[in-house]
Amino acid sequence: QVQVVESGGGLVQAGGSLRLSCAASGSIFRINAMGWYRQAPGKQRELVAAITSGGSANYADSVKGRFTISRENAKNTVSLQMNSLKPEDTGVYHCHADFPFGKDYWGKGTLVTVSS
Repeated sequence: QVQVVESGGGLVQAGGSLRLSCAASGSIFRINAMGWYRQAPGKQRELVAAITSGGSANYADSVKGRFTISRENAKNTVSLQMNSLKPEDTGVYHCHADFPFGKDYWGKGTLVTVSS
């Protein structure tokens, strides 16, 4: 079994920064892509950023230039550095790990609240 656990959420003022971290543990041979999704109140979950095992990253247009995703393959971890935060970045941020053969796992999420 695999566990995915996030950390690093919290309350921050607009313009501030936060760093989210995620660690996958358990029976892991290889993880393909890892990423961050967020769900704001009353909205659907959306992709924020994702990164492949080779280091290729993609971002939602709304966070480009402000957020940076990084990954340590040997540790099965992924991080999201969030700068210049805006109130619309508020939501529950979930870590996602995509494994071979169609398996994937989600973390329970960490709350990010950006006050204006």
